Amino acid sequence: QVQLVESGGGLVQAGGSLRLSCAASGRTFSSCTMGWFRQAPGKEREFVTAISRSGGATYYTDSVKGRFTISRDNAKNTVYLQMNSLKPEDTAVYYCAADKLSTSLVIPRVTRPPTYDYWGQGTQVTVSS
Repeated sequence: QVQLVESGGGLVQAGGSLRLSCAASGRTFSSCTMGWFRQAPGKEREFVTAISRSGGATYYTDSVKGRFTISRDNAKNTVYLQMNSLKPEDTAVYYCAADKLSTSLVIPRVTRPPTYDYWGQGTQVTVSS
């Protein structure tokens, strides 16, 4: 069992930055592929980025490439999402998720919400124009 708690969301002006954190409980964090998803009002949950167990491989949706960076610290059981050059269209609730089965980043598998076994409660990110 893995419990995930996101933090770091808030209100920021367009062009600003935020760093989200997702703290995981349990001893299996380092064996999980981790992902970040987001959901805007009235829209489906969408994939943002994923990182492999070791942190050696990452994958991003096109709309955030070059602006967002995912990283993890297995010693701290935490995954991070650094978000720079934020845009109003980035406004959403951001969720981290853990996939206990994937041994590598298989696309498009890691972009699909049903792939993930555990989810956090989400943190709101609002970008004003």
